[in-house]
Amino acid sequence: MAEKNSIGQTVLTEQNILELIYQNKWKHINECLVPQELVEKYNSIISSNKDNLEILKSKIDTTIDQDLYDQNNRLNWFMPSEYKQFDIENYVLGLCQTPEEKQRVDYELTLYKSHAMMDVLQFLKYMVDTLRKNNIVWGVGRGSSVASYVLYLLGVHKVNSIKYNLDPTEFLR
Repeated sequence: MAEKNSIGQTVLTEQNILELIYQNKWKHINECLVPQELVEKYNSIISSNKDNLEILKSKIDTTIDQDLYDQNNRLNWFMPSEYKQFDIENYVLGLCQTPEEKQRVDYELTLYKSHAMMDVLQFLKYMVDTLRKNNIVWGVGRGSSVASYVLYLLGVHKVNSIKYNLDPTEFLR
C-alpha cells in the first residue's frame, strides 16, 4: 500500500511501482510522487547500460519468420530447471490405475511426442503445481483440452475423458 506524505500526496516505493506496472495501471504513476532516489537509480541503470541497449537493439531482427520465431521460443520455457528435467512420461504413467488408463496415456503420449509437445506437458505440470501452491483456483476445463486424459491426470482440467469417451485427437488436431 502506497503511503501519503505530510501534505497528502501519494509516495510510491519501488514495490508499489512494480505492482502498478503488473496491474497495467502504470499511467497512475504520474499522479504520485516517486522518491528521488528511485528516479536516480532508474536513470543510473539506463545511462550505464545505454551502450548495451544500443547493441541489443542492433541485434534484434524484425524480419524474422513467425514459424522460426515460434520454434526458437518453444525451447525457452520460463520454468525452473527441475521441471525442464522432469520425466513427465513416467510421472503420468505412474498415475494410471487401470490397464485402460495406461493404454490411453501411452497413446496420448505418442501423440504429444509426434507433435513435439512434451515440453508443454512439463510446463503444465509446473503451472498446476504453482497454482496449487499459491491456492489459486482455475476452471474445470474448456474446449478441446478436455479430450486429453493426460491433461486430466496433470490436473489441468477436471473432465475424465475416458469416462466420457472423448477422442484425444480432438485436442491435438
